[in-house]
Amino acid sequence: MSELISSSANPLIKRVRQLGDRKHRRREGAFVVRGVQPVWQAVEAGADIEVLIVAPDLLRDPAATMVAQQEERGLRVARLSGELFGRIADRDAPAGLAAIVRSRTAELDELAVTPSSVFLALHEVGNPGNLGTIIRTADAAGAAGVIMLGASTDPFDPTAVKASMGAVFGVPIVAVDSPGDFLAWCRARGVTVAATTPSRGSDAPGGSNARGDADAPGDTNGPGRPATLWDTALPSPLAILLGSEGAGLPADLLAAGDLRLRIPMRGTAESLNLAVAAGILLYEAWRQGQR
Repeated sequence: MSELISSSANPLIKRVRQLGDRKHRRREGAFVVRGVQPVWQAVEAGADIEVLIVAPDLLRDPAATMVAQQEERGLRVARLSGELFGRIADRDAPAGLAAIVRSRTAELDELAVTPSSVFLALHEVGNPGNLGTIIRTADAAGAAGVIMLGASTDPFDPTAVKASMGAVFGVPIVAVDSPGDFLAWCRARGVTVAATTPSRGSDAPGGSNARGDADAPGDTNGPGRPATLWDTALPSPLAILLGSEGAGLPADLLAAGDLRLRIPMRGTAESLNLAVAAGILLYEAWRQGQR
């Protein structure tokens, strides 16, 4: 059994803290996962885990048994005092389990496209909490991949990983610098692009996320007036394209969509939260695919 670490000067503890910085995560190609469920999902998904970080006096079964089994199989396990673990935890009353995992995003060409595939594409999403929630929802709705376009937040940011509840290991995540490469990939594989446009029926550019929101389906006549989600038959394979929380989709990306989508709204709210809009769209696509 490994020695119990109790000093914050230990190199492992220093590394855990350093990995809170995006530049360091990129340089190291690794990130920290905290919590029983996310770490367990990393193990089950066969993620490239460098080390399991455990506080023996905090961790309970069945997670403690899982850790012992992984250690028997050769996975490195570092044991911390409960007090020290609490200092690197991201919440009160931590469960006593974390891990350092090698980070890797997929490439567009690695995504499998089937007749029923639904992808979620996000242009310059900036809020890591929203991104993590979207990844979790995409996993739950059976999305074939989450594609991040342009200068987006880091899917391995601690806030994003926490919000995903381990779904970062369950759905392929792709980062694409140029939206043009994404559009070319969709055209080459027969994937319909459904671009979201602001609520309230506006034709102005802006994505399904303007001010943190998104709007839904477009009509089948291409870049004309957007139709509401309830009135649109969604084809497949499909890529749902959402804009950033503040600016939404730029005019050129909105025009490039095969469909223009808008989520109908009542009440006085100007728009929906990006993650909420993404969930509505994904589940409607799933519902229609079950017919």
